[in-house]
Amino acid sequence: QQARIRRQESVHKAPSQTRTFHALHFPHIMAPQVGDKLPEVILYEGVPDAKVKLTDLFAGKKGILFGLPGAYTPGCSKTHLPGYVADFDKFKAAGADVIVCVATNDPFVMSAWGEAHAVGNKVRMLSDMDAKLTDAFGIALNILGSKRMSRFSAVISDNEIKAWNGEEGGAMSCSLSNPTLAQLKAL
Repeated sequence: QQARIRRQESVHKAPSQTRTFHALHFPHIMAPQVGDKLPEVILYEGVPDAKVKLTDLFAGKKGILFGLPGAYTPGCSKTHLPGYVADFDKFKAAGADVIVCVATNDPFVMSAWGEAHAVGNKVRMLSDMDAKLTDAFGIALNILGSKRMSRFSAVISDNEIKAWNGEEGGAMSCSLSNPTLAQLKAL
C-alpha cells in the first residue's frame, strides 16, 4: 500500500501530446512501423563487456524481439516472459531462429532473471542498460525516476520489422506470446 502511494505521488502530469504509463512518456520519436529496419544499437548479454549488435542477431534470420519495463516486475515475471519460454517450441516450428527479450535493466539482472525463469537457450536475455534501443524506438518511460522501456513485441525478418505490437498504458495484450506467434505464422 505504501509503495502504491509513493508511486502515485511520484507521477507528474505529462504534457497533452504524451502518453502515460504510471509515469512520464518521452514523445520525441515515433514508435517503429512495419517495414522499418532495426536500429544499429549495441545491447549487453550477461556482463557489461559482452556486447551484442542487435542487427547481427537478426541478419538473415527470422525471429521475435520483445521488450518490457523491467525484470522481476509482476506482469513481466508472471505473464510476459513465461509465455515466450512456454511457447518456444511453437515459435521454432513457425520458423523463428531467435527470440530476444530486452529491458533497461543491467546485464547481470537480465541474466539472473533469465535463470530464475529457466530460459536456457530458448530466449536471449539482453540488456539495454544505456537505453539506446529504447530511445531509438521512441518508447521510453520514466517509472519512479528510472528510464524504462514500454512493453512491445515485434516479428523481425532479416532486420526488417514485419509486425509491431506496442502496448499503451499498462496494457499487456498484443505483445504477449500468443498474438505474436500468430503474426509469425502469418508470414
